[in-house]
Amino acid sequence: MNPILLSVLIVAAIGLLAGLGLAIASIVMAVPVDEKAEALEAVLPGANCGACGFSGCSGYAKALSEGKTTQTALCAPGGSEAAKAVAALLGLSAENVVPMAATVLCRGNHTNTGTKFDYAGVQSCKMATQLFGGSSLCSYGCLGYGDCAAACPYGAITVCEGVAQVNPMLCRACKLCVKACPKQLITLLPLHEAKAAVLCRNKDKGGPARKACKASCIGCMRCVKACEYGAVTVRNNLASIDPAKCTACGKCMGVCPSGCIRLLGTTAGVQS
Repeated sequence: MNPILLSVLIVAAIGLLAGLGLAIASIVMAVPVDEKAEALEAVLPGANCGACGFSGCSGYAKALSEGKTTQTALCAPGGSEAAKAVAALLGLSAENVVPMAATVLCRGNHTNTGTKFDYAGVQSCKMATQLFGGSSLCSYGCLGYGDCAAACPYGAITVCEGVAQVNPMLCRACKLCVKACPKQLITLLPLHEAKAAVLCRNKDKGGPARKACKASCIGCMRCVKACEYGAVTVRNNLASIDPAKCTACGKCMGVCPSGCIRLLGTTAGVQS
């Protein structure tokens, strides 16, 4: 037989056997497809942010499909539309999604605070924090290198005067910025409901805190005394406000000597 023809036949036979082997393996080792989970994942936004408490959109879809959760409103980026679509696929009633937006709890801009040294390293908050807590005079404040802005897939965050700011109309409450901030300065607040918030995380006593930043909370207790609803408490020299109790009366903001309390939310007309 012609050597060339023999070679072709041998290669063809090997290819045929390999193809049959792969076909058999694909049948024997096939992974069952969860069509319901696939349909659920298709109506989710695909942000894979983990704000729902699961490992991304596929994890949430799988949990819904398997009945591990029946909560249809866990997807903050998807909002009410995603909740309704999920509920329709599962035959459930759509739960209400409260619109939330990220807020940066810091007013340590270039006017209110300064720097203790010139930082020339990698322009990253995470990296800068590892060097004596960062270059800012306030070791609790925003460093302004934009890790949160880089993490935001919606372009909702910008850095202005050394402090990150969030555009609430662009924010989808995915919490990626919350995870990215090494100072834990970002939290979520209701978007369409006015709430008071303390835009500071400095836990030093009054004198050192004020020296580090003019807009720092000094733990003076005036806000606590002014609040008629028990929404304000002071712990470790730092005031905090319970949004569940806050009525947005503004009295705590009126008596704050450093102006670190602000009314937030689109209905308040004020944003950080």
